[in-house]
Amino acid sequence: MSQPETDRKTLYETTLEEIRQVYLTDDRPWVLGFSGGKDSTVALQLVWYALRGLKPSERRKHVYVISGDTKVETPVIIDFLSEALDLINSHAQQEGLPISAHKVVPSLEESFWVNLIGKGYPAPSSRFRWCTARMKISPANRFILERVAEHGEVVLLLGVRRQESATRAQVMSLRAIKDSLLSRHSTLPNAFVYTPIRDYSVDDVWAYLLQVPNPWGRDNNDLLALYRNSASGECPLVVDTSTPSCGSSRFGCWVCTVVTKDKAMEAMVDNGDEWLEPLLDLRDLLADTQDPKRKAEVRQHVRRNGATMIKDYGDTDDPFVRGPYKLEFCQEILRELLRAEQRTRELAPADQMVELISAEELREIRRIWRYERHDWHDTLPE
Repeated sequence: MSQPETDRKTLYETTLEEIRQVYLTDDRPWVLGFSGGKDSTVALQLVWYALRGLKPSERRKHVYVISGDTKVETPVIIDFLSEALDLINSHAQQEGLPISAHKVVPSLEESFWVNLIGKGYPAPSSRFRWCTARMKISPANRFILERVAEHGEVVLLLGVRRQESATRAQVMSLRAIKDSLLSRHSTLPNAFVYTPIRDYSVDDVWAYLLQVPNPWGRDNNDLLALYRNSASGECPLVVDTSTPSCGSSRFGCWVCTVVTKDKAMEAMVDNGDEWLEPLLDLRDLLADTQDPKRKAEVRQHVRRNGATMIKDYGDTDDPFVRGPYKLEFCQEILRELLRAEQRTRELAPADQMVELISAEELREIRRIWRYERHDWHDTLPE
């Protein structure tokens, strides 16, 4: 049931006062996880207005806003996020607020295409989701640990809510510190977690976004339109394995094969972004390789460490536990990826930048093919 507006106003005012209280309690800097979605936008807006309400002399510690870019985000989403980060930095500087926005990205050796096309890692599945730790958790944690090294301890702000799921509520309760608004981070030493919108409903979130002006100059109606066009929920900044990964109803990585269908991408195409269709086709090509009937066709029987594993269950057609993609199939994927990039650039709006794979990734894939996968003919340049 929706809250009366008077109760909702009290909720927002109480949150602002709580944020100021937690901010002034100590000198530990804050790191705020910002995905550009509804929950993290509400969290950042509340922090922004809370700091604006303090005296300049009281704004003594920094708020680092971090956003993850896996390098395989849907182009529409990453452009939306990049523009938001630029606005956050410029408006915070104009207002004299100790807020700065930073994009965190996976290292070259942890990138999606280096692992999939270079090393032959199979498309991620629910049983082998190798992408989350490399592309999301590791870059965010690296930034947090750098701040820990500088300051001793940090407080991580997350726009998570108990009402998201029973599991989320349980995890938040288990890590709570008695008589404190903070909880302990599951894995990072000297990092604590603060969740200012923990008791908000989804209606509270949207009411705030549509009633309170965005302080860094965005129109939150654009965010609402983005959700409608992608029929999606928020893909959160992932900082540990308990954070829910993106599923079929969330916008996130366009290559995600953990789900059967990418409903968010399909909705975008159906709602007018037909230029994204080559990406959807390539994602479906990767998903198709998870069909057990195709594993022997596209994957080696020898694993990356040189071992061979035999199944201990009855499958007489293919007795092997399959390893990485075969080199020739990796070459086929790269060929299709470059074609998709070319086609998407032809179809995309004039102001839309499209880069599906970087020159640095191509160089690293070439190195891996030549020195680890015995590509004696050095086929990548061709």
